[in-house]
This record gives sequence, C-alpha cells and structure tokens, in this order.
Amino acid sequence: MTDLPFGFDVSPDPDDRGDDSSGSGRGPQQGQPFDIGQLGQMLSQLGQMLSQTRASDDGPVNYDLAKQIAVRQLAGSGGTSGADQSAAVADAVHLAEMWLDPVTSLPAGARTTQAWSATDWVEKTMPTWQRLFDPVARRMAGAWVENLPEDAKQAAGPLLSMVRQMGGMAFGSQLGNALAQLAAEVLTSSEVGLPLGADSTAALLPANIEKFTSGLERPASEVLVFLATREAAHQRLFTHVPWLRQRLLGTVEEFARGIKVDTVALEQLATQIDPGNPASIEDAMRSGLLEPQTTPEQKAALGRLETLLALVEGWVDVVVADAVGERLPGAEALRETLRRRRASGGPAEQTFATLVGLELRPRRLRAAAALWRLVGDQHGIDRRDEIWTHPDLVPTAADLDDPMEFAERLGAEPTALDDSIAELERTERGEADPPLAGPTDSDNG
Repeated sequence: MTDLPFGFDVSPDPDDRGDDSSGSGRGPQQGQPFDIGQLGQMLSQLGQMLSQTRASDDGPVNYDLAKQIAVRQLAGSGGTSGADQSAAVADAVHLAEMWLDPVTSLPAGARTTQAWSATDWVEKTMPTWQRLFDPVARRMAGAWVENLPEDAKQAAGPLLSMVRQMGGMAFGSQLGNALAQLAAEVLTSSEVGLPLGADSTAALLPANIEKFTSGLERPASEVLVFLATREAAHQRLFTHVPWLRQRLLGTVEEFARGIKVDTVALEQLATQIDPGNPASIEDAMRSGLLEPQTTPEQKAALGRLETLLALVEGWVDVVVADAVGERLPGAEALRETLRRRRASGGPAEQTFATLVGLELRPRRLRAAAALWRLVGDQHGIDRRDEIWTHPDLVPTAADLDDPMEFAERLGAEPTALDDSIAELERTERGEADPPLAGPTDSDNG
C-alpha cells in the first residue's frame, strides 16, 4: 500500500503538471508557434473525457473506462486464444477430472472449459471486480465531500459534482491499470483464491502459462495439466460447496464497507482547498490525509478471510498432490513454486491490495494443507470432504494452530460430524416440507 489516498497517483515528474515557469512543462514554450492541430487534439480528448465522465454518473467508478484502459494496455501483448489452445485446455481439464475422481468425494464442478486471453480475463471477471471494488470506491470517493463543512460545500457549489464525476474516472483509471497488470500474469481463473469467473467454468490462460513455463525446467504439457488440475479442484469446491462463493466474496465486501476516514484529517483537508482552483482539490487528495484506517472490525474480517483462503488453498494443494501423484515427475517442484508464488505476495496479491485495500494471501496455506492431510489420513477422504458441508463445521484459526487436536476430536467423537450434518438436513427438510398431519378420527374408524 502507498501513502496516497486510494484512486490517485502522483505524477512521476513534477514538470508534467505544466505549471513550471521555467518552460520545462508541457505547455507551449515562449517563442514557439501555436500548433492549431495540437489544439484540435486537446479538444477531442476533452470531449472524450467529458463523455466518459457522464458515463460514471451512476456509480463511484467508471467501469467502461477501466475496461477500455485495460484492453488498450493489453492490445500489444498478443496472447489471443485459438482453437488449438482451446482444445489443449479442454483435454488437460478432462484428464485432470479423471485423476481427481478417486481422491475426492466432491464430483466434477466444471461444466465448461475455456482458454482465455488476457483480454478475455478482464471482460469475464469484470462483474466480480465491480462487486468487490464498489464498496471501497464509494467510501473513499464520497467520504471527504460528505464530511466537508457546510460553508465549504456551499462555496464549492457545482464544483463538487464535477469532482465526484472526475473521481469516478480516477478510480476507473486505476482499476484499468491494475487489471491490465494482473491479466498479464494470472494463470487460471481461480489463481487469486476467489471465484472471479462464471459459475462452473474452468478457465486457463495459455499465453500466460507459456510465459510462466519459460522460467521452469519442465515440459509445457506437464505444467498445463498441473494447472488444469488445480483449476478443476477449485471448481469442485466452488460448485459443490454452495456457501463458499458467497462467504469469500461477502467477507471481502465486509472488509471494504468498514473503511473509515479520519474526520480530523478531513477538516485539515478543507483548509487546503480553494473552490476557485480545481488544481487545489487534486493536490489535497494527493496529500495522503485520506489514507483509510484499519478498524477492529476490518481486522476481524481479514482474519476470517485469511483462514478461509488458507483452508481452500490447503485442500486444493492436498487433493492435487494426490491426483497427480507419480503421474507428473515435476509435480512436487511445481507445487512448491505455486505455494511460494501465493504465499510470498506476488504481483497478483499486490495488485489486489491496491484495488480492494487488503492483501489477498493465504498466509497459513501450509498449516491448512497439513490439517487436511491429517484428517484424510486418519478418517478418510469422504469424512474430510464432508467438513465442507456447512461453514460451522470447517476448521478455525485455532484448529490450524493445532491440527492434531482437530483430527483427534473428530476421532474421539465419531458421530459428532454425522449428527451435525443430520441436524442441518432435518432443518432444511423442515423448512421445505410442512409437517405431516396426525391421524384423524376417520382414520381410526
């Protein structure tokens, strides 16, 4: 995270502002002829900007602009998906599903397989990003305006509406740049740990996988099948554990909604704004005074998210290791590479941190994998996978601290899990079906 308020960047060169009296800025220098063609280009850009601003009136972020920026940045990177790549991905996922069947009781979850380009990833995941990004943007874009003193609001007048609209463009610009970076690196639709794509769709990015493979000493086909197995395992969880998708995304939203802005800093910010000088608004927003504060509620949400992410990634890690077994000679090396890629907070996690304000990292992946391995070894894969039946049954952060105790607890009370599941099933049946009527007099007669 930077020290800047969310959604705004400092220009890398102070001369870029064009207000340097030395003539080193972008404005026309003394003695240079005025270029009417440059004026036309400027007016055209202004008209496009105003059009985009109007498009952002419905929300805090101009998502059309975000998509345009991301797609434009990715245009020169190549990586379009063709029929051959689609067939290779489909074959890899099909093979992965056959390998997964004996090692988990959860059935195949992917009804569709797709080979995505980086641009496809931006388009297919944008609805989920909008859901995750909106709460943050709404809090940050509106907080400073809503908390300004009334006299400052009245003095600014219509300028505040313009600032809100420009804020939507600023957020859209940042989102577009961040998604472009992430789209150029991500390998599968589930790599960041969240179900970003459509339901029951296993998607891999062959061009990105090819770049990833170039740094490894393994055959490309082996890497593709290994990643396909991870993607298929994720889809089994996301499809057949109904509460999981909502719990993951809902916890991120809960974190975002809890963002607080220091009202004392807002009062200080108001003293720096000259309503007659729009540049002073941008300078004030760049000052760092609006850096969001982490609240106890957010810390609690973050703890729950990290535990759940670790449980998901740990389960995937274990079942994929069992599925590929001795079939892929480089599986263990690939497994460790991906573990480190996730746990070290690589570019994907850093990008997510700038977008939503938190680091999406399964910090306790190894502990979670050890727990799932222990439960599977002691109680079998059916009992291990039954734990996903309800969120109240999954291990807690304390269980990750002592996986042996969790496994022993299941063994010491062999019917506890079964009783919990049966109780949940009885409750669901009771809600769905009316109670049967008792015998009547006519029945007895």
